[in-house]
Amino acid sequence: MDESETTDAEITEQAETEATTITYDEQLYPARPRRLRPRANLRGGSIRRTVSDPRAANGLNPAYVQWLVRQSMLKDADVLSRQLSGSPSMWRNPYARPDARRAVATSDVWFTAYPISLITRQDQSFLAALADPELWAAFQRIGINGVHTGPVKLAGGIRGWQETPSVDGHFDRIGTQIDPIFGDEETFQRMTDVAEEHGGVVIDDIVPGHTGKGADFRLAEMAYKDYPGIYHMVEIPPEEWHLLPEVPDHRDSVNLDAATEAALAERGYIIGELQRVIFYAPGVKETNWSVTAPVIGVDGVTRRWVYLHYFKEGQPSVNWLDPTFSGMRLVIGDALHSLGDLGTSALRLDANGFLGVEKSAEGLPAWSEGHPLSHAANHVIAGMVRKVGGFTFQELNLTVEDIRDTGAVGADLSYDFINRPAYHHALATGDTEFLRLTLRTSLELGVEPVSLVHGLQNHDELTYELVHWATLHKNDLYPFRYQELTGGELAELIRSELVEALTAPSADFNLVFTTNGIACTTASLIAATQGHATLDSITEADVPAIRDAHLLLAAFNAWQPGVFALSGWDLLGALTLPRAEVADLIADGDTRWIERGAHDLLGVAPDQERSAYGMPRARSLYGPLTEQLQRPDSFASGLGDLLRIRSKYGIASARQVDVPDVAHPGMLVLVHELESLDEQGLPIVQLTVLNLSAEAMDGTVRSDAMPLGAAVVDAGDDTEIATVDNLSSFPLSIGPYGVRFLILRRPAP
Repeated sequence: MDESETTDAEITEQAETEATTITYDEQLYPARPRRLRPRANLRGGSIRRTVSDPRAANGLNPAYVQWLVRQSMLKDADVLSRQLSGSPSMWRNPYARPDARRAVATSDVWFTAYPISLITRQDQSFLAALADPELWAAFQRIGINGVHTGPVKLAGGIRGWQETPSVDGHFDRIGTQIDPIFGDEETFQRMTDVAEEHGGVVIDDIVPGHTGKGADFRLAEMAYKDYPGIYHMVEIPPEEWHLLPEVPDHRDSVNLDAATEAALAERGYIIGELQRVIFYAPGVKETNWSVTAPVIGVDGVTRRWVYLHYFKEGQPSVNWLDPTFSGMRLVIGDALHSLGDLGTSALRLDANGFLGVEKSAEGLPAWSEGHPLSHAANHVIAGMVRKVGGFTFQELNLTVEDIRDTGAVGADLSYDFINRPAYHHALATGDTEFLRLTLRTSLELGVEPVSLVHGLQNHDELTYELVHWATLHKNDLYPFRYQELTGGELAELIRSELVEALTAPSADFNLVFTTNGIACTTASLIAATQGHATLDSITEADVPAIRDAHLLLAAFNAWQPGVFALSGWDLLGALTLPRAEVADLIADGDTRWIERGAHDLLGVAPDQERSAYGMPRARSLYGPLTEQLQRPDSFASGLGDLLRIRSKYGIASARQVDVPDVAHPGMLVLVHELESLDEQGLPIVQLTVLNLSAEAMDGTVRSDAMPLGAAVVDAGDDTEIATVDNLSSFPLSIGPYGVRFLILRRPAP
């Protein structure tokens, strides 16, 4: 009998309760009850037969249920997995261990696209624009060899028979199909072919932590087959509905307040409070749990569910350890579709640090970050991707230890959340002390730069949570500015200085984004550090100084091991949008929309004021790439010069060996050993020297990692500028926002 059919049988079972003793485990995370009686936790519901209107959008209408099934990601995953099972291609590649250098060798300079913000030709889709050979020719000339498309599959939700829009920039996926507003599967495949013709690859996204409220979630609400197993969702019995808030008619769920969360946790329905509430906003998201309105299931039972969502209410969290393994099947199927059907070479794992949750001791938040299940799930995803010949990178904004441990078995690369806020702070203050601290901390704890994706702007805010210092190491002492601060005090100080320097009243065009960071573009951040209080104050005469600082930040990210990534907003020098132009989008507190202005990379639609998705055009300081590449003093041409040096010396796969102290607070020195060897068979030593201040400086570079007597050669023009003396040092002059890529040539033996 099909499980969607109802019967006249009534299934009841009395629940048992048992007092348990709570202790602590070796990791100081609370242990679970010593004895478990699974049968005591199983509960059935009454089933009744009901006749439904064939037009009804509920579980009693078989046509509606099957309509949802046809659109579900789990259904697609099951079909795809059967096609690949038993294929010899599944055994041709090593997959057990991450391999950062292999990933970097595949592609090391990425353009990170944002679909809804790209202005295209008339009637041209986003994917068709990215498949344009002219664009790839420009990328190839600059030195870009990878495109991260951003999320382009169906996203948002379904309510009744209607689709609802995305609530988080298409990171609330509801289908494996390409969203028609971005193109189609054939165009995506053509894009991967054009990329290959220009020596590049295409990188797609998967979202292992959550979906949108699409067909899979609606089927889960209706208790259809094993769909509830996809999510962290718990059925609340009718006798407890008095604990739940009412859901208005225009909504399908509401967020729980802290008191309701605690009450449900006390009764054993949910694990309760988590370690933090991401995107916390009073009256909008006060906890990580929401409750549905009453939903009629396929068995005729009306249910209300409480479900977990780390992010927004429309992003229910995937359950990676449900007995049906439905969530795992869904995510793996989505990944294989991108790699096998679409032809991508790599996948970004969005927010993959939140895949395991577990109840803690009484009075403590649930264990939800750094959980071993997250490591295990990441190992499964990344291993599967490597097994079919691809690689993965993760967006994991947790402690350095979490990034190290997850990267040891999971993704090949990690986004550089460690140093990103620190280099912004260095530019804002003209002092690199905190940046040197983050770089050294990364090295000391075993996260090498080669394993990181060093990025300028992307679609997210300037993240300044500084999780490493604000959480696990909040009580540790760090030397800073001739005193000792705890990690918590240090994080608070850095955040406050960033807010003061980059937002109102210093600059009214950048906005704080909840507790996560600051909504800004790289150009608008630089403008704030250069004293501009309003967008109107930025004139054509100010562009060269902004461009020079922008190239400085590009050099910091590009002239060290690992992947270098930048966006269309970077390439064109886009500023933030006036908040009035996106007032409806930022009304719920998501201020990031001011940094996501529309941009026209090739200048194909100069009169078009919005993208096809409706994003207003951002003001561009540098102009389209086609014009920039005709001017040697443009940002794109300067970037090309940086990347040619990067490629020539193979810095992407080098090893960072020292981040020495400096003579001037605005100076930064990074010492690397290249993979290539000199005439003596020793690794060539390379120095990246940067001036993150607006003042020229004369200083001394000193590091014990430099060979004595070595000639210091500027890679820009191959001139010898100094010799390393017996104190392992040499003098150096460097201009405002200056960058120097130096090679040390050992003396003959």
